[in-house]
Amino acid sequence: MIKKVVESIFGSRQAREVKKLQPLLQSIHAHEAELAGLDEEALKGQTAKFRGILAERTDALRAEVDRIRAAKHDCADPIERDALEGQLVEAETAWKQGVTDVLDDLLPEAFATVREACRRLVGTTVDVTGQPTEWNMVPYDVQLIGGVNLHRGRIAEMATGEGKTLVATLPLYLNGLTGRGAHLVTVNNYLARRDSQWMGHLYNYLGLTVSCLDDTMPSSPERREAYRADITYGTNNEFGFDYLRDNMVFALEQRVQRDHVFAIIDEVDSILIDEARTPLIISGPVGDEDSTVYRANNARVAEVVRKQTEVVNTLLAEAEKLLADEATKKDAAIKLYQARLGMPKNKKLGKMVNETGVQQLLHRAELDAIADRKLPIKQQSMRGVEDDLYFVLDEKGHSVHLTDRGAAALSPGDPALFLVPDISQDIHAVETDESLEAHEKLERRNAIEAAYAQKSEQLHIIHKLLQAHALYEREVEYIVQEGQVLIVDEFTGRIMVGRRWSDGLHQAVEAKEGVTVKGETQTFATITIQNYFRMYEKLAGMTGTAET
Repeated sequence: MIKKVVESIFGSRQAREVKKLQPLLQSIHAHEAELAGLDEEALKGQTAKFRGILAERTDALRAEVDRIRAAKHDCADPIERDALEGQLVEAETAWKQGVTDVLDDLLPEAFATVREACRRLVGTTVDVTGQPTEWNMVPYDVQLIGGVNLHRGRIAEMATGEGKTLVATLPLYLNGLTGRGAHLVTVNNYLARRDSQWMGHLYNYLGLTVSCLDDTMPSSPERREAYRADITYGTNNEFGFDYLRDNMVFALEQRVQRDHVFAIIDEVDSILIDEARTPLIISGPVGDEDSTVYRANNARVAEVVRKQTEVVNTLLAEAEKLLADEATKKDAAIKLYQARLGMPKNKKLGKMVNETGVQQLLHRAELDAIADRKLPIKQQSMRGVEDDLYFVLDEKGHSVHLTDRGAAALSPGDPALFLVPDISQDIHAVETDESLEAHEKLERRNAIEAAYAQKSEQLHIIHKLLQAHALYEREVEYIVQEGQVLIVDEFTGRIMVGRRWSDGLHQAVEAKEGVTVKGETQTFATITIQNYFRMYEKLAGMTGTAET
């Protein structure tokens, strides 16, 4: 009732938004009236005119960006490089804002140019996917409003048949003027091909280049040229997979994409919600990587796992005795909790947890431990619950961390070997040391970073080996067949031939099983569609399926 009263006085939100755009529509119509008197060559010359205005108002800003970037590249002083980095961010922000301001100023005349070009193309024929198609479209005011909203990064909801394909030409033409690339992302390759050829008739008339990713092969020179067109059509998967391929190349010149600047997404609900549930995954050869470095550390990790197993078995034996007395059941629960932290897949632990009442005791102990961590350190009664263990495992998160006892067991002479230092503190000490020259600071900083990377890699290998020994069981998570570790799908039980765990886990399992792999292995890269499109400076979504 209140909503109806408010709308009767102030109008609906949609009506208010449309009312705000009326002056802009009037400006577009005014420019259109002026363009009607131009001859064909003059109308086509509008594109060069717009680009001249862009260059005049933004070239100085871009030159400043290039100057600072070059200075940063040639600078050897870390402190000065940091200062230049800050200047570069500010300069890039100013340049991008400058381009945005110019495009906003050009919008009325640019949209009028597109509308006038559409009117002059009426009656002409264009070949669309092998079929001659007559051009008979001129944007209505409601489509102009949709184009404005897409340019501003909003979602334009349109019913089927309202001409969303034509609407997209307005902001694509405007943003294509920059020459930095404007993308139209759709759901299948037929639509990408059809729309690039159909709407390409308009873009080509106005002097812009247009391409379709699905007409080219991945990682080919033709695909690279497709991205360098003013306007590029393609499917969401092609854009996403090209990004993954570009992050697996060995040289910058092998990349096909350039900066992500502006995109319009057709069927945005399907692409960013439905399709995005399944991440894009790609694999490629990485050379002769094997498990040598993991095998070098496997023996001492296996020994620590053996010791941990003994500790857990002792805890379970003690817990079993304590469970017999009602007065000591709380102590038994703590020991069961310790056992689960140390070896969650212990078979004896699994049997005990299935006994009547034990699961509830263990759950109560876990809740007590969580509550205990929130107390001040002096009041924590369960702080030393991990002291008896060599490492602590999280079965659900598949993570592991060494305790002080574990670090000492792995490196008796130097327990700090597996403790990663605070690199920021060490680097700050070097940067603020006035007795050092600039080149000396750079050398020490490089040495600190190298030592940090080496220690981090060593700790990473240890963690992966601990996971392999304690969480991954042969004939359950994997099998060994013909000298290869093969993953078993946890849901179907099928052997996943050709698949490998990432992040070094597969090499750790190979080291555990004594398997030596030679030749090329596979590396996997993955990204979700949402994360890919977050990289665009402007993101405009567009759905054309919602019936109103």
